Amino acid sequence: MEEMIYMAEKAGFAGAALVDTKDIPFEPGFLVCCEENLCGKYGVNYACPPDCGTPQQMAERIRAHRHALVLQTLWEIDDPMDNLKVKPAKGAHNRMERALIDRFQEKWPGGFMVGASGCNVCETCAITEGKPCRFPALKFSCMSAYCVFVRKLAERCGLEYDCGPGLVALFGMYVFD
Repeated sequence: MEEMIYMAEKAGFAGAALVDTKDIPFEPGFLVCCEENLCGKYGVNYACPPDCGTPQQMAERIRAHRHALVLQTLWEIDDPMDNLKVKPAKGAHNRMERALIDRFQEKWPGGFMVGASGCNVCETCAITEGKPCRFPALKFSCMSAYCVFVRKLAERCGLEYDCGPGLVALFGMYVFD
């Protein structure tokens, strides 16, 4: 599994760490972050609350697997609340993560992605048309939808969460057996 960390670093991730899923901290109260709908995907994306599942169901989905590779990217952004800068960074993180996971699937199949933001596989989610998900195998929810306590997870993994002024750390995971 050290090979996974090596591959993540070669792919440009600032940090990567393996963790047993039983050690991932969840905080159901973080659902409020999604309910605030700052990303605009609450209720209009299959991978986001309330349609992705309850906090308990989401935690169970992760814990049904044994391991997670936590992936970190760093971005030069002065204000972490500046959505005009953070949103493209999250998109870039998710594209990097998807490309890496596509490579992982060859050696470590059956896992799934947890992104830095909600699913953006489709420009407009099929839920808005009352249709089923067009790409269920590619669909991913974000760390907030899973109610992962990212700060604690980063600390457990030895990854920086607060990187100092002008730097924003983004996180995602590959969950697998």
